[in-house]
Amino acid sequence: MAAPTSNKLILPRYRRDPEGTHPPLDSPGYRSTALRHPKQPLVLLPQMLTEVTGPLLGPGRLGEFDNDLTRQHAEEPQGQRILVHGRLLDGDGRGIPNSLIEIWQANAGGRYRHIGDNWPAPLDPNFDGVGRTITDSAGRYEFTTIKPGAYPWKNHDNAWRPAHIHFSVFGQAFTQRLVTQMYFPDDPLFFQDPIFNSIPDEKARQRMISRFDYSRTTDHWALAFEFDIVVRGREQSVFENEEEEDE
Repeated sequence: MAAPTSNKLILPRYRRDPEGTHPPLDSPGYRSTALRHPKQPLVLLPQMLTEVTGPLLGPGRLGEFDNDLTRQHAEEPQGQRILVHGRLLDGDGRGIPNSLIEIWQANAGGRYRHIGDNWPAPLDPNFDGVGRTITDSAGRYEFTTIKPGAYPWKNHDNAWRPAHIHFSVFGQAFTQRLVTQMYFPDDPLFFQDPIFNSIPDEKARQRMISRFDYSRTTDHWALAFEFDIVVRGREQSVFENEEEEDE
């Protein structure tokens, strides 16, 4: 007779994050972390059945042009059209299928469509700056969008953020959300960006920079950039807390 199966819920165990991959919660160069990081020791709240199951973030949540930010309005947005693609990978390099990926970004002039962003750069009536897609069976994703512009912020004197795109990756539940940023190669503003430079490990910082992909660049249409996201392991991407995103 076969031994009875256990009804005990077995929760997933994860590899420890590589040292130096993530910034310290209090990064003096990034001034607002002084107001945002915890002042008391963290309390572990184990994920139970409610947290590790659902909601299902599947294709039913996608609109026709959610992954093409250039076709969400009647006319084309201003700026350089780009294709951003890559894979969502686990710690062993295997693609993670059927995962929701969301992006948000500034327009070509470096301005967000947000009530809190009112610096003197024009809004684009044909660009909202948000998109979403689902990874395929091999963990691949793809967005068509506009290359964002740099923009000023009040972190220090003459402070400008390098051009970047925010990525939000969901697992099977909202509590498994991971947030990262994608930068562009050879940006001249890397030297003074405290968010980029708060990452202790130089190799981890470089994993935040996309790769220009000439093979996927489309003639008379769009440049292409490749950006893989690795959720665990030695080559793990740099992730940030939701509360620590820049404005």
